[in-house]
Amino acid sequence: MFATAQSIESKCAPVLFEVLKTISTLTTLDLDDNSIRDNGAEALGEALKTNSTLATLNLTKNSIGENGAQALGEALKTNSTLVTLNLTYNSILENGAQALGEALKTNSALTTLNLYNNSIGDNGAKALGEALKINSTLATLDLSFNSIRENGAQALGEALKTNSTLATLNLTYNSILENGAQALGEALKINSTLTTLNLRDNSIGDDGAQALGEALKTNSALATLNLSENSIGDNGAQALGEALKANSTLATLDLYSNSIGDNGAQALGEALKTNSTLATLDLAFCLIGDSGAQALGEALKTNSTLTTLNLRDNSIGDDGAQALGEALKTNSTLATLNLRENSIGDNGAQALGEALKTNSTLATLDLYSNSIGENGAQALGEALKTNSTLTTLNLRDNSIGDDGAQALGEALKINSTLATLDLTYNSIRENGAQALGEALKTNSALATLNLYHNSIGDNGAKALGEALKINSTLATLDFTFCSIGDSGAQALGEALKTNSTLTTLNLSENLVWYKGLLAFSEALKTNSALITLDLEDNLIQPKIVKAFSEALKNKSTLATLDLTCNLTEDNGTQTLGEALRTNSTLTSLYLAGNLIDGSGVQVLADALKMNSTLTTLDLKNNSTGDCGAQALAGALKINSTLTTLDLWCNSIGEIGALALAEAIKTSATLTTLYLQDNSIGDNGALALSQALKKNSSLTTLDLWGNSIGDNGAHALADALKRNSTLTTLYLQNNSIGDNGAQALSQGIQMNSTLTTLDLWYNHVTDKGAMALCKVSHICLVGTQVRFKHTSLRII
Repeated sequence: MFATAQSIESKCAPVLFEVLKTISTLTTLDLDDNSIRDNGAEALGEALKTNSTLATLNLTKNSIGENGAQALGEALKTNSTLVTLNLTYNSILENGAQALGEALKTNSALTTLNLYNNSIGDNGAKALGEALKINSTLATLDLSFNSIRENGAQALGEALKTNSTLATLNLTYNSILENGAQALGEALKINSTLTTLNLRDNSIGDDGAQALGEALKTNSALATLNLSENSIGDNGAQALGEALKANSTLATLDLYSNSIGDNGAQALGEALKTNSTLATLDLAFCLIGDSGAQALGEALKTNSTLTTLNLRDNSIGDDGAQALGEALKTNSTLATLNLRENSIGDNGAQALGEALKTNSTLATLDLYSNSIGENGAQALGEALKTNSTLTTLNLRDNSIGDDGAQALGEALKINSTLATLDLTYNSIRENGAQALGEALKTNSALATLNLYHNSIGDNGAKALGEALKINSTLATLDFTFCSIGDSGAQALGEALKTNSTLTTLNLSENLVWYKGLLAFSEALKTNSALITLDLEDNLIQPKIVKAFSEALKNKSTLATLDLTCNLTEDNGTQTLGEALRTNSTLTSLYLAGNLIDGSGVQVLADALKMNSTLTTLDLKNNSTGDCGAQALAGALKINSTLTTLDLWCNSIGEIGALALAEAIKTSATLTTLYLQDNSIGDNGALALSQALKKNSSLTTLDLWGNSIGDNGAHALADALKRNSTLTTLYLQNNSIGDNGAQALSQGIQMNSTLTTLDLWYNHVTDKGAMALCKVSHICLVGTQVRFKHTSLRII
C-alpha cells in the first residue's frame, strides 16, 4: 500500500500518524513538501516505534529541526522495517544528525538515508561516521550540501575503513578540501564495499586527486567516481591515469570542469590503452586541446571498454577530430561522443565521416557549435548512406547551407537508423529544405527534425508539408524563425489533416497570417496526433482565434498552445474562454503580449472556474489591471488544477494584489506566481505576506519591480518565519534598503525552505549586506550582491 499526502500541518500530523501505530498494510508514505515540523516528526517517530510495515518514508521539505530528527532517531532504535528515510531539505543540524547516528548504531533495517541540505556540519558527519563503524545495513548515504569540511570527511574516512555495507556516499557541494580527500583515499585502500563516491565541487585539488589515485591502485570495489569542479590540474590527472592502469573496477570517471590540460589528457590516454573497465569518461571543459585529443584517439584504437566520451569545449580543432576519426575506424565500443564547441571545421568533419563509414557502434555524435561547412556535411552525408548504427546527429550552429542539407537529404533516403537530426542555425534555405522533404517521403526512421533559424521560406515549408502527407515516423518538427508565410503554413495545415504521427510542431516567429492560421485551425478539427502547437509571434487576428477556439472545443489531443505576441485582444480571448470551458486536454496556454485587458481576463477567469485540465496560464505583458486580477483571484478560489500563473507587467496595483492574496490563502495547487513589473506597493506585499503565512503550496513568488520598499520587505520577512514551502523569492528593483535587508535576514534565519532570494538593484549598503552575511557567504560584484551558501542563494 502506498500513500501520498499534501498540505498536512504540524497540528494535524499527530492525529494522522496515530493511525500508523495500528495499520498493517502501508509500506510507503510520501509526505514531500508538507509542514509537519518537529511536532509532526515527533508524532511520526512515536508511530514508527510500533509500526511493523512501513518501508519507505519521504519527509523532504518539512521544516523538521533537531527535535524532530531526535524523535525519528529514537524510533529507529527499535523499528525493524523502515529501509528508506528521506530528510532532504530540512534543518536537522548537527544535533539531529547525532541523534540519527546513535540510532544507526543499533538499527538493522535502514538501507538508505538522505540528508541532502540539512546543515549537519563536521560534528554531524562525525556522529554518522561513528555510527558507520558499527552499522551493518546502511547502503546509501547522501550528505550533499551540508557544510562538511575536512574534519567531517576525515571522520567518514575512518568509518569506511571498517564499514562493510555502505555502497554509495554522496558528498557533493561540501568543502572537504585535499585533507578530506586524502582521508577518504586512505579509507578506499581498505574498504571493499563502496561502489559510488561523489565528491563534486569540494576543492580537493591535485593533492586530493593524487591521494584518491593512490587508493584506486589497490581498491577493488569503487565503480563510479565524480570529481567534477574540483580544481584538479595535470598532476592530479596524471595520478588518476596511473591508477587506471592498475585499477580493474572503476567504470565511470567524471572530471568535468577541471584544468587537466593536454598533459593530463595524455596521461589518461595512456591509461586507457590498458584499462579494461572504464566505460564513461567526462572531460568536458578540461582544456585538453588537440594534443590531448590525439592522445585519447590513440587510446581508443586499442581500448575495448569505453562507451561514452565527453570532450565538450576543449578546443581540439580539426587535428583533434582527425585523430578521433582515425580511432573510430577500428574502435568497437564507443557509443556516445560529445564534441560540442571544439572549433572543428570541414577537415575534422570529413575525418569523422570517413570513420562512420566503417564504425559499427557509435550511436550519438554531437557536433554542436563547431565550424562545419557544406563539405563537412557532405562527408557526413556520404557516411550515413552506409552507416547503420548512428541514431542521433547534432549539427546545430554550424554552416552547412543548402548543399550540406541536400547531401544529408540524399543520405536520409537510404539511411534507416538515424532518429534525431538537429540542423538549427545552419543557413539552410528552400533548396535544402526541399531536399530534406523529398527524403522524408521515403525515410522511415527519423523522428525528430530541428530546422530552427533557417530561412527555408514558403517553398521549403511546402516541400516538407508534402512529405508529412506520406511520412509515418516524424514526431517532432521545429520551424522556429524559418521565414514561413501563409502559403507555407497552408501546406503544413493540409498535411496535418492526414498525418497521424507528428506530435510537436513549432512555428513561432514566422510570418503566418490569416490564411495559414485558418488552415491550422481547420486541420485541428480532424488531426488526432498533434499535442503541442507553438504559434508565438505570428500576428493572429481575433477571427482566427475564434476558429482555433472552435477546434479546441472538440480537440482530443492538443495539450500545449502558444499564441504569444499575436495581438489576440479581447475578442479573441472571448472565444478562447468559451473553448476552455469544455476542452479537456489543454494543459498549457501562452497568451503573453496580446493586448488583453481586464474584460478579456475576466472571460478567461470565468473559464478557469469550470476548466479542470489547464496547469499553466501565461498572461505576461497584457493589461490585466486590478479588475482582471480580481477576476483571476475569484477563479483561483475554485480552480483546482492551475499551478503556474504569469502576470508579469500587467498594471496590477495593490487592489489586485489584495485579491490575489486572498485567493492564495486557500489555494492548494498554485505553486508559481509571477508579478514582476506591476505596482503592488508595500500594501500589496503586506497582503501577500499574510497569505504566505497560511499558504502551503506556493514555491516561487516573483515581485521584481513593485516598489514594495522596506515596509514590504519587513512584511515578507515576517511571513518567511512561518512559511514552510516557498523556495524562491524575487525582489529585484524594489527600493529595499538596509532595514529591509536586515528584516529579511532575520526571517531567513527562522526559515528552512527558501533557497533563492534575489535582491539585485536595491538600495542595500554594506550594513544590509553584513546582516545578510549571517545567512550566507558574501561576494560583492558591482551593483550586484551575490551570496553563495550551501542552502541559500542570495543575489
